[in-house]
Order: sequence, then structure tokens, then C-alpha cells
Amino acid sequence: MMRSLFSGVSGLQNHQTRMDVIGNNISNINTTGFKRNRVNFQDIIYQQLQGAARPTEDLGGVNPKEVGLGMSIASIDTIHIQGSLQTTGVGTDLAIMGTGFFVLDDMGKELYTRAGAFSLDADGILVNPANGMKVQGWMAREVEGYTVLDVSSPTEQLVIPVGGKDPAKATTMVDFACNLDKRIPQLPENPTGDQVIKSTWSTTIKIYDTFGDVHDLQVKFTRVPETANSWNANVIVDPQNETPTNATIGFGEEAPAAGGPTTFVVNFSNNGTLLSAEDGAGNVSGASGQVQMNVAYDVQNATPNEDGTPVRQEFVLNLGEVGGFTRSITQYAESSSTKAVEQDGRTMGYLDDFKIDSSGIITGVYSNGSTRTLGQVALATFPNQGGLEKAGDNTFRRSNNSGMANIGPSGVAGKGKIVAGTLEMSNVDMADQFVDMIVTQRGFQANSRTIQTADQLLQELLTLKR
Repeated sequence: MMRSLFSGVSGLQNHQTRMDVIGNNISNINTTGFKRNRVNFQDIIYQQLQGAARPTEDLGGVNPKEVGLGMSIASIDTIHIQGSLQTTGVGTDLAIMGTGFFVLDDMGKELYTRAGAFSLDADGILVNPANGMKVQGWMAREVEGYTVLDVSSPTEQLVIPVGGKDPAKATTMVDFACNLDKRIPQLPENPTGDQVIKSTWSTTIKIYDTFGDVHDLQVKFTRVPETANSWNANVIVDPQNETPTNATIGFGEEAPAAGGPTTFVVNFSNNGTLLSAEDGAGNVSGASGQVQMNVAYDVQNATPNEDGTPVRQEFVLNLGEVGGFTRSITQYAESSSTKAVEQDGRTMGYLDDFKIDSSGIITGVYSNGSTRTLGQVALATFPNQGGLEKAGDNTFRRSNNSGMANIGPSGVAGKGKIVAGTLEMSNVDMADQFVDMIVTQRGFQANSRTIQTADQLLQELLTLKR
């Protein structure tokens, strides 16, 4: 008699726990990155009234007679299925499409979350604004002029210096990719200006010195008389200046000195592709496959050298590859044009904006038009993510059964893809929870009826004496 009472009590208690879990799921139906829980029941020990008997020659076997003593909670699982993504348009809002967790630093403790509603604090640190936990990743560093992102190093806080400076960079390479008209005009004895200009072509591009000050680089091409595939080229820096900048060219490794040559000859093959370039001293560029020359000019606003001579700025003028036509100077029977002229210098700029791509790489966009890799957001995966413990604030922490965190970049070793400008919503299904609530309520009612019925039986037993 008492066994049914205690069985009913265990049913009431555990169904109440299940109802608590359902209530927590429903309360977090709009919580960003929330993962719902599920309660599983199991029966507990049994009281054996009679053991089993094996078959004999005369009688068959007898099954055991057992009375259950109630039920208990087998597990409360965290269901880590993907929640739906909601577009927010906020650049610091991040979601994970696939497996993985963002890594947060809580005063030295490492926590993990799927809720990516991040923002920048006053120091430019990427944080969770609700609790100040710092998002972990890797910062990019400059090593010998190259940006290096070492994802094998320990994670650190991510700092995005909005408004920070991007230093000026002097032009070191200028790439030409223009076309010079092959067609030779038939000029009269006294040609007009429009007729003469058909035999010349001039290109101008902005270049920068170490201060970020802008200069005009002009390369003027003139057809070599009585030749089919050669053009004279004249290099001038800042042609509009009253004081000349003394631009000179040279094909050697050393920078051309002031007073050196300023012109060279460009030769083309019969296919219209670049063949070589040579100066007046007979030096030829093109044997290595690239037609390049060194250019130097005076930087007039710089402090002079100790000997009083002006500071010279150097860069490489790249005409293209021998035999090439995509990014090289060519000579085809089309109007002379400048399809692509590029240089690698820039003036000083300020960080105006930043973007986060699907790999979690943070790219800064500067006012001078340059972009730079600032860092990368880290993701963590676990051998058993169901073994993680919920730590509040939409975070998880490692447990003895979750395994060690495998921290790395997005898309590596099974980690999901980061989607910027979106948030992952709760994976709670309201219809599923309401149905589960009905089943739980009925289970609670049935167990309460078991207790009521057992109480009535006890009452009948007590009245036998009357």
C-alpha cells in the first residue's frame, strides 16, 4: 500500500522538475542563442516478490514477480540544434552557421556562447555589452612589413581602434597597362595639333612620398620616327612645379642619381606585346621576363641630407611582362588608352569602418582607401557539446564530460561559418513545448490520482475495525 504512495510522490516530484524545464524553455523562447533542454525519465529499483525459475523436465520456467518503486530523472539534455538566423544589419552582431561557440573571457575564466550580440566598449574592445565579457580571437601584427595572423598562438582580446591612424606609405611600385596605337598617321607637311598628338600619348598618375604628400607622375610616349615598334618615353614627376624634381631613370639595382637620364625606349614585338626597354647607355630591361626600371625624384619639402643635397624618393616603374598583354603595355591597332595604372602608395588615413567575413577575419577600412586585416574571431568546439554546463548569461562552461575545447578559426576542423550582421535565435519550438506541457500536466494529475486512491484504500483499511 505504501509503495504506491511513494511511487506517486516520485512521479509528482519528477513531473514538477520536467515542468520547471519546460517553463524555462518557454521563458527563453526569444533569448538569443538559447539552447532548449529536454527531460528524460527512467524507472528505478524494483522489489522482487518472487524470483525467476528455470524450466525442468516436468515444468516450464517461471518469470520473476517484481513491483516497481517509482521513477526518476534519467537526464536533462541540452539540445544543440541550429536556431534560425535573424538579420539585424549591425556589423558586430555575429551568428554561427554550424558547429561551434564564441569564446569569452570572464575575468580570466573561459566561457563559451552562441549568442553573438557583441559591441565595442570605450577602449575599442569587442565585448558582450550585457556583462562586459571580452570576445577572444587573434590580433594581426606587422612583421617585416607584412601583416601576420597567427591562429596557432593563444587567444586574446580583440581591439578595433576606430579612429586610429593608418600611416602614410611611399609609392614603391607603379604598374602600367596601357595601349599605344599601332597605326601610323599620315601627317601633312604642316600638321595641326590634333594630327601631331596621334603620334604621342601621355599618362598621369598620383604617387606618394614618405609624408603621404601627393605627386603627379607623368610618362609621355612619342613614336620613334621611321620605326614600326618603338616608342620614346619621358618620365617627369610634378611637371607643373616651378622647381623641377629632377626625376631620373635607371635599369640597374642602384637608384639613379640626379642629373641622369629621364628617357628610355619601349620596344614591341610584331604581335603587339612588350619586348624590352632600353636607355641611352644601352642598358636593357626585359631579360628576366619583367620590364622594369628604377625611378628617383627630389622630395622638395623634406629636410636635406647632411651634404645639402635633396632627399631622393625611389620607386619601380613596371611596364609589364615580356610577351604579356593583360597587365602590360601593348601596341595594337586601337586608340591609345590607359586601361589600368596602379600604385601602392597612400596618404595617412583614419579607421572609418570595419567588416567581419565568414572566416571571422576583421578587416579595417580606412579613409585613405586602404584596407588592413585587424584580427580574427576564434571559435571553440568540443568532443561532447552536450556535456557543457550552462553558466548563465547565455554562456556555457566546460565540464568533466564535455572534453577539452578545440579552439581555432571558422571553417577549420568542423567549425561552422560566421555570419556577420545576424543573430541566432532560440531553438525553442513553442508548439512542441506546449504539447510537452500538456503531457507533463496529465502525468502530474495521474500521479496525484495514484496518491489519492492509495489514501482511500488506507482509509478503508482503517475502517475495518468499525
